[in-house]
Formats: sequence, C-alpha cells, structure tokens
Amino acid sequence: MAAMGLCAFLGPALQRNIAEDRWIIIGALLALGLFSGGRMLTDSGSVLIAATMLCALSVALIQAVFPRRIKAHFRDRTPFAMGLFSACLMGGGAVGAQLSPLIAEASGNWRLGLGWMAPFAVLAAAAAFFHLPSSIGGPSGTLGLRDLMPRPRAWLLMVGFGIVNGSYASIVAWLAPYYQRMGWSSTDSGSLLAALATSQAIAALAIPVLASRRLDRRPWIVLSLGLQLLGFCGLAFRPELNPAFWAIVIGIGMGGAFSLFMVVALDHLENPVDAGALSAFMQGGGFLIAGSFPWIIAVLGERAGGLSFGWLVHAGAIGLVAILACRFRPAGYARALRRSA
Repeated sequence: MAAMGLCAFLGPALQRNIAEDRWIIIGALLALGLFSGGRMLTDSGSVLIAATMLCALSVALIQAVFPRRIKAHFRDRTPFAMGLFSACLMGGGAVGAQLSPLIAEASGNWRLGLGWMAPFAVLAAAAAFFHLPSSIGGPSGTLGLRDLMPRPRAWLLMVGFGIVNGSYASIVAWLAPYYQRMGWSSTDSGSLLAALATSQAIAALAIPVLASRRLDRRPWIVLSLGLQLLGFCGLAFRPELNPAFWAIVIGIGMGGAFSLFMVVALDHLENPVDAGALSAFMQGGGFLIAGSFPWIIAVLGERAGGLSFGWLVHAGAIGLVAILACRFRPAGYARALRRSA
C-alpha cells in the first residue's frame, strides 16, 4: 500500500508530460503483465518481492490516472462508473486471492499460482489500445499536487480515505489470525475474508448507484462508516457471536466508503484534469496512511495481549471520519478548495 501511495502521486505529473494518458494506462497494464508473469521464472525471494512491488506500482498508476477518464466520459453517471471501477478492483483482488492458491495446489507449481493472471493484463492492455479513446478533450488542468497542498479539503479527503483503507489493510492482515487464535482452522478463517471481499465488491457498486440520486453523498458515507464501526465493535466485544455477520457488515461498509470517497473527490471539481489531480492526491497520501495501520494494530496487539483493542482503535478512527465527512456539503465544494478554506 505504501508503494501504491507513492506511485499515485506520479499520476498528475505524468499526465502533464505525456499528451495521451491512454499510453500511461496501456504501459502500466503491459508492465503488470510482464512483472506478474516474470515471477514464474525465478526462485529468488528478493526478485519476487521486487517484481511484486513493480506490480503494485503499475496498479497504483492506473488507479491514479483512471478517475480523470471516468470524470470526463461519465459526467452524468460518475457514481455508477466509479462504483463499477471500484467493484472491479475489489472483486478482481478477491478472485485473485482465492484462485491463486487453488491453482498452485492443483497444478503442483507455486509459480503458476503467482503468474496465472499475467495474460489477462496483456488482454486488458490490448482492449485499452483498441477501445480507449485517444483523448479526453476539454480544457487542460490548472491544479497540480503542489497547488493542492495548501488546501485543507484535500487533506481531509486524504486522511478520510487513508483511515477507510487502513481498516481494510488491517482486516486483510489480522482477521484470519484473530480467529485462528480462537481455534479456527485456516480454511474456516479464510472463508471470513472471502465473505468480506464478496460483500465489499457488491457494496462498492450498489451504494454509489443508490447515492447517485442526490449530489449530497453524506448520508450514504455516514451509513457506510457506521456499518464499519458496528462491525469493528462486534469483533472487539462479541467476536464469537456471528463472525460471518461481522465480516459482511464490515465489507459492505468498506466497499461503500471506498467508492464514495472516490466519487466525492471527483464531485469537488468540474474540470476532469483537476478532479483527477485531487483524486491522485487523496489516493497518494491515503494509501501511505493505510499502509501503516496493520503495523500499528500489531504493536497495539502485542502490548494489549490481543487484537480487540486494535479493532476499537479502528472503530474510533472510523467514527472520527464520519464526523468529518459531514463537512462534504456540495454547495460548499468550490469554497472548500480555496487556499484559505
């Protein structure tokens, strides 16, 4: 996640220096296929880690550039398009995580488990080459990352996005071990992550569509964050009550909140290039924040003798974001991005 955050900051700079961001997307997809497939050709741990890092950078670059395209091509249907984009990100990640070990086990070749998705990245690059419009048109942007730094609203979006994704990072890292310490098997605890990922992908599409009826997304953001808060409290106080329910509730909240933060960032600015720069700023710092949460929860867990306290920390952080998100009033978007806002 830290690598994804750092690379997201490069998106606006590359878009300013490369006339066609279509080539950024195609190049990143080809790089993803190359480095993913390259992992099948080595036994070196350091090379595997480096290749995986480069895969993460490629993904981050696409995530940084694509919102600008969505804003330009789907002006009247941005919530739906961004929800679909987010659902595919989450659903694709869930499918990859579930199928990779099965393919490795069935084939008897762990390398195939790491590299089987490489051809799909190449196919996606081919689809982008033939079908992605060569130019988004419209006026050029006026905002760069340096221009966004004095604007408090940009930092509010970044912190909120980081906390939401930090919850996801901690859940992926620690939910299964949390229940394994209670005597669950690896298979049973892994099924909780599958339930979370499935509900997350569905909510990432459904909630933005429901929120598209009004420009004010705050009720749906607060609902999504409230579901996360409920789920984390359930994990902390009654983890044995219905673990699958807690996982699904958290997944719905995470999927909805992720998509809605992406939508709200684009809502703030009419110019697709400037909106894309704001989204990249939010993602860049947000993923850096998110990457620290699993480590923080691990340290707290060691000192407190368990992960329950860490879940409560997430609940408190999510509650804070819900309060801050109440400031996302559409009528105040223009003023919010002034330097003095």
